[in-house]
Amino acid sequence: MSAINQHPSRIDRAGHLRENPRTLDQLWTRAKILQICQGRLPSDGYLSAEQVATLIASGEFKEGSRYFLGIDAITENPYFAWDTEWCAAKTDEEMKVGLARLREVGIDLTSIDAELAMHAVALCNWHQSHPCCARCGAQTRVDLGGAVRVCDVDKSQHHPRTDCAAIVLVRDNDDRILLGHQPVWPEGRFSTFAGFLEPGETFEQCVAREVLEESGVSVRAITYLGSQPWPFPASIMMAFDAVTDFPETARPDGVEISEVKWFTRDQFKAEAKAGTLLLPPTISVARKMIERWLGEAAVGSEAWR
Repeated sequence: MSAINQHPSRIDRAGHLRENPRTLDQLWTRAKILQICQGRLPSDGYLSAEQVATLIASGEFKEGSRYFLGIDAITENPYFAWDTEWCAAKTDEEMKVGLARLREVGIDLTSIDAELAMHAVALCNWHQSHPCCARCGAQTRVDLGGAVRVCDVDKSQHHPRTDCAAIVLVRDNDDRILLGHQPVWPEGRFSTFAGFLEPGETFEQCVAREVLEESGVSVRAITYLGSQPWPFPASIMMAFDAVTDFPETARPDGVEISEVKWFTRDQFKAEAKAGTLLLPPTISVARKMIERWLGEAAVGSEAWR
């Protein structure tokens, strides 16, 4: 089986342009702007600078912050994220009007729009959770088009962090796959195994440890497949394939995983079609890993987020 498709990005992050506020102001006037409002984004595409100004002037949204995402190498369109909030408190139902979570709209996004949305959401999450200097505790400010935060008290720069995680599709010698169910998930939701890299650990060691801890299965032939940013809130998922010679040892740990299940291709397709198996969302690398094994697009319930 081939690796997960990894295409070069057509978005030039253009780091050299971040250093000049006047240049960023000029780019903003002709940019495609992705509004991110308290973790939600619009389902109807990008805004112009004029539309953003109108929304702020209306008193519905706060001025917020602008984060430069880059320039499309083909169309030369600049892209920004607009990190804002409602001026008035909203109920959960009111926040859903015209805006949705990335997991919910991901199925409808093109690859370039998904890339920009993940970049935007990750930046917004980081800025919102790191308002103060980790060294002295003073308030920090946005700089370099959103690429850093700066503390004017001790002159330190703070960069967005990304947590490394491994995600793995476990197969046996009959080419069945092993999926797990977490107790916090709805009934029928199964996915691949994953966990965060610990200090001093290689990704291969992380894969072996996480699979053994969560499913009781030891693995070999650990093969790298690809990667995906996962801004919930700030991870990079490193995807692997692995093989076990001892499928009969599969047992859930009873804490993170409450059920494990082996699937042949026919069993997987039958349960997905019947709706008894809830599939990972199409935006996720877990879905891509499963479809790589399946050899076709997986058809079934998209109910879980």
